[in-house]
Amino acid sequence: MPRDSTATRTRILDAATAEFAEFGLAGARVDRLAERAGANKQLIYAYFGSKEALFDATLQRHIEQLLDAVPFNAYDLPAYAIAMFDFGIEHPQLLRLLRWHMLERPGELARLEQTIGSTARKVAALAEAQAAGRVDNTLPPGELLAVVLGIIQAIDDPTPEALAVRRESVAAAVRRLVTPAD
Repeated sequence: MPRDSTATRTRILDAATAEFAEFGLAGARVDRLAERAGANKQLIYAYFGSKEALFDATLQRHIEQLLDAVPFNAYDLPAYAIAMFDFGIEHPQLLRLLRWHMLERPGELARLEQTIGSTARKVAALAEAQAAGRVDNTLPPGELLAVVLGIIQAIDDPTPEALAVRRESVAAAVRRLVTPAD
């Protein structure tokens, strides 16, 4: 019976998403991952080459969803921040995967083609909004984007009771950061 390589790769990437989101690169075990995927370790290495390459491929599989899940609106950054915050709450596994990748593969995310394009579009939109006087221009657009994204990611899994307060805190922080001085 012929092997379905697309289905096998999908099972491996699904298992890798769960494994890496839970344990990160250093804590993930290929044995556990192979068991979750119903594949053998040799096949995983044949498809991906190394655990690091599988980690990168796993993030690349989700990068569009992670980076462009919410339409970017440079003229309404508090709403963007709230939508991204909500996305993180709805997809904790993907947010954990992104955090692990940033910790264990520093700089790799910024080199991905999808990331470069997404960031460039957002920075250009912020520069335009700053030039129009609609967004504070104290910070350069790239730095402003980094700070806004940092505020959004600082969610530390609040309790359900604290979630609404944290959500509003994210919006208030971004609002203060981007509102031009009179």
